[in-house]
Amino acid sequence: MPMPQPHLEKLNATLANTKLPAVDKPRVQAAIERYGQWLSDLNQAISHPSEDLLAEMVRLMNDYKTYVDVDLIFDSTENFLYRQKGQLKLDNSIIEEFLPWLVRPPLVSNLGDDVFVGPKRCFSAIYFMSGITRPERGGGLKIRAKDQDFTVSRRLYVRTSHREDFASFAQDNTYLAYIAAEMKTNLDKTMFQEACATAHDVKSAVPGSKYYLICEWLDMTPLSTAPTDIDEALIMRKAKRVNSNVRKHFSTSAGRQDARAMFTDYLSVNPLRVEVFQRLLDHINGLLDETEPVEADVLEQGFF
Repeated sequence: MPMPQPHLEKLNATLANTKLPAVDKPRVQAAIERYGQWLSDLNQAISHPSEDLLAEMVRLMNDYKTYVDVDLIFDSTENFLYRQKGQLKLDNSIIEEFLPWLVRPPLVSNLGDDVFVGPKRCFSAIYFMSGITRPERGGGLKIRAKDQDFTVSRRLYVRTSHREDFASFAQDNTYLAYIAAEMKTNLDKTMFQEACATAHDVKSAVPGSKYYLICEWLDMTPLSTAPTDIDEALIMRKAKRVNSNVRKHFSTSAGRQDARAMFTDYLSVNPLRVEVFQRLLDHINGLLDETEPVEADVLEQGFF
């Protein structure tokens, strides 16, 4: 199955954006070329794995993400790329595209050929648009789905009928997310609360699923995930966002240039951390290694 490319989609969409300043067009084109090199380097690392493959892949991503954050966005003499970061999603789509590269051998095993890894619109609920005096084929089957930034999922085909022999039926297909994650650049309290609601929907649809909240920077006082349906919140840089009294100067080119050394130093001191990606992989591998309990083992252990 081909690797999903959400970041490339954002790069191409930015290049086609009519509001993109003319001076930034060749810079975005150069970023697309740099993106191709990044993928080539990742593929090389996977094809000829070193002793510490994960560290090498995270290093490659840190290098590329710094290029996008600093060389492409921060260094622009215009303000469009920086001020529209939230809408363009050039920065946070990098991690979204990177994660599926990790969920593959040799870092992850036991994935079936029918398992999809990456962003996907997944099953949320099922309902029926029909009535006792308004019959519909198959009960009027409707499936509600929600976009997830990252999933380990399988396609599901659904067919319903009022007839035992299915002579007349309704059918649809969707994906079931067994692992889902939402990604944020800066996690604040509002985003956390929204993720709690999404996690509840995911686990109501697939009770055995796992839901993770992944952010680059923390922008709130940490809250416990214990009373929520979020399995864990992962802070990729293990650091808080640059203070707002500093960030306010970033909205202009002059302000960004004055703060460039500070900003690049902050990124360098707080890179995307190998150990946080390893923790996510440990969660995924743990779920993939789950097996049905064997009675003899349970009785010997005394628990299951």
